[in-house]
Amino acid sequence: MRAAAQHERRASAAPRRWLADTAGGLPATFWYLWAGLLINRAGAFAMLFLSLYLTAARGASESLAGVVVGAYGAGGAAGVLLGGVLADRWGRRSTLVAAHLATAALMVALALSQQLGVIALLALLVGVTHSMPSPAFVAAIVDVVPEHRRSRAFNLQFWAFNLGMAVASLLAGLLAEASYVALFLVDAAATLATAVLIAWKVPETLAHRSARPPAQPEAARPAGRQPRRPGLHTALADRHFLAFVGLTFVLAVLTMQASTIMPLAMRADGLGPSAYGVVVALGGVLIVLGQLFVPRLIDHHRKAHVLALSTALLAIGFGALAVADDLAFYLGACVVWTVGSMLAAPPNAQINADLAPPALRARYQSVFYLAFPAASFVAPTLGGFSLQQWGNGHWLLVGALGLLAAGGHLLAGPPRERRVAALRQATAAPIEPSLTAREV
Repeated sequence: MRAAAQHERRASAAPRRWLADTAGGLPATFWYLWAGLLINRAGAFAMLFLSLYLTAARGASESLAGVVVGAYGAGGAAGVLLGGVLADRWGRRSTLVAAHLATAALMVALALSQQLGVIALLALLVGVTHSMPSPAFVAAIVDVVPEHRRSRAFNLQFWAFNLGMAVASLLAGLLAEASYVALFLVDAAATLATAVLIAWKVPETLAHRSARPPAQPEAARPAGRQPRRPGLHTALADRHFLAFVGLTFVLAVLTMQASTIMPLAMRADGLGPSAYGVVVALGGVLIVLGQLFVPRLIDHHRKAHVLALSTALLAIGFGALAVADDLAFYLGACVVWTVGSMLAAPPNAQINADLAPPALRARYQSVFYLAFPAASFVAPTLGGFSLQQWGNGHWLLVGALGLLAAGGHLLAGPPRERRVAALRQATAAPIEPSLTAREV
């Protein structure tokens, strides 16, 4: 009896230990940010149906709908840069609240607007305000979470983002069947709820007394020229950081094959939209169920090695589609590339945070996030051409690109780690307070 009781206690204690290791030790501010991100993503579904809304409800042609959706994407590229600059100069909380309030107002305006020119302008502005919170969210997380817990925090952030998107996809279909206007209004309400939560519970995390970053990398500054004050150009001149962003861009291009080129390949194999939906749903389910177990798998492994493995898995998964011809094969390949995406999320975010000087965290985040709108343009543009010209050979090219990027992570890892160590040492050294007003 005593042995059985001890076994039962150990069995009940195991889930508690796992939960504490996965989500313990994180400050309350992080959880409010996490909740805000989850609410925002769960309600951010209107723009998923923008092209259908324009063609079905507003009588736009497919080409015009494409232009309006493209305007939304262009606004997103501008928004991440603007959000990064404002988050470093104005503050994380102020940027988050202002961006969400502006998005809520623009969503209401979109719901009520009927002229296509006005809708196009509003879509451009929504693209800006939708993207502004991304660098501020991550910078605030880095501000408040101790370094040894950031991998857990970023893993939970990635999980919340995907869980929210899964909920959004489900709700969007139901609301779109009922009313497109309701789609925009519910999105606005969720965005407003996020703004209220952040304004109520999240304090400003930007410390104006944080360490001043290096003015400009020595290799990028001509001899005899005075160092420039830190700003967005500092991130754009940081070769270690730009190498990392370039590798992340390749990872994003690989990931976006699933939503841009794979549907075309599945149609060519005689598989309909429902089959594509099953593959996408499998990826979402795997992330929601398995992402919380990732930190314990990658702990005590060098980040460059984890990213090399994750990128290689993406390469293998998509490269295998060169011989795919039925749904079962697509599902198996989806498992491989989804595991790669799951492994990549925590170290990707953590390296980005490690490379950023404290006073430029949000600016670095904004440059990092530019990789994703760039990939969303390159993946379908070049991918469609490649698939048309070489057929299944396209997937072999994608696989080769991914394997090259995996090797790039192995080569870039050691010098990047030395750079991070030097930055930590410089940040820990006693220096004068940074300026409260910073140049862009």
